[in-house]
Amino acid sequence: QVQLVESGGGLVQTGDSLTLSCAASGRIFSIYTMSWFRQAPGKEREFVSAIRWFNNDSYYSDSVKGRFAISRDSAQNIVFLQMNRLKPEDTAVYYCAATKKATTPSVLHRESDYVHWGQGTQVTVSS
Repeated sequence: QVQLVESGGGLVQTGDSLTLSCAASGRIFSIYTMSWFRQAPGKEREFVSAIRWFNNDSYYSDSVKGRFAISRDSAQNIVFLQMNRLKPEDTAVYYCAATKKATTPSVLHRESDYVHWGQGTQVTVSS
């Protein structure tokens, strides 16, 4: 089993920055990709960003590309999501997730491939 714990959410203003953390523990050697998803009120959960565990290749949704950056501290098994130039539409509960499947970039958004999920952290961006 892999345990994921997110932290770092909060209330910020438009244009501010915020960094989310996801600490992984347990059978982390089985992880192939770790990703961030988010779910806004009344909307379906959507893919935000992903990072390959073995080589740190990163991927982003179009809505956050150029504003968000994903990274990993391999020593502490923590994945970060640096969020810059935040907008009200970034308001959501952010979840980190892990998969051991060697999925191609085109299906990183496929939630069914992710077995392990964190509890989520709320990010609210006021206008």
